[in-house]
Amino acid sequence: MTVKTASDGTRFEVLEGPGPAVLLVHGLGLNRHMWQWQRNALAERYTVISYDLFGHGESPPPPATPSLTLFSGQLQRLIDEVDVRKAAIAGFSLGGMIARRFAMDHGSRLWALAILHSAHKRDRAAHDAIQSRVHQARREGPAATVDAALERWFSKSFHRSNPETMHKVRDWVMANSKDVYPDIYQVLVDGVDELIAPSPAIQCPTLVMTGSEDYGNSVEMTHAIAAEIDGAKTVILPGLRHMAMAENPALFNSELLNFLQHAERENSDGG
Repeated sequence: MTVKTASDGTRFEVLEGPGPAVLLVHGLGLNRHMWQWQRNALAERYTVISYDLFGHGESPPPPATPSLTLFSGQLQRLIDEVDVRKAAIAGFSLGGMIARRFAMDHGSRLWALAILHSAHKRDRAAHDAIQSRVHQARREGPAATVDAALERWFSKSFHRSNPETMHKVRDWVMANSKDVYPDIYQVLVDGVDELIAPSPAIQCPTLVMTGSEDYGNSVEMTHAIAAEIDGAKTVILPGLRHMAMAENPALFNSELLNFLQHAERENSDGG
């Protein structure tokens, strides 16, 4: 798998498979390598494209004030550059928000949409909590929030028994620039409002999935997202928190692949 650079500086990888394209959009503070537990399983059936959002991994800083529209445009240019007419987009957390924005901006380019562990309308307490973390990151950088994040993202037993994974994810978060990271973090706070009651409506086959213990991207939020998308499928992964794809990749991949295969059949049948 060769790392490539798009014309706007986006760093990306293509893992060739026998089927149509699936693009993977990572979450805040992470990078394209967070999909290492999914790429090979998906590539048995699909062509898998993963990339670094602006301000993450090996991609350059955002060329303008970070927003969901900015990141949707980055995704649209990448799809054009790799010459994909239609793709399935799977977005995690912030990536799930970007994927929804993309579905509203460029719905004709999708054959499926997977919104994974992603936020919806927050109550005041939840809004204030995440805004407080943004202020903390602005003052002190990613190090200020990473330990609490790891506790939210993984179950206690997995956290204790998998130090290598904890180090890996910690290093990804710590690699973010103190000057860029808080501005992108703010998109996680402010971007939700523009996704409520999406207009134009999202009309492709859609999966909305989270873990039963992912309290920041909750079961209630997941059902609320799905309720606003006609025919959307909801999946709740039992006993898992935010980074279910790393903690239980077999279950996560099974649900994602089952959905994609169903959506692929639906599209081929003209549905």
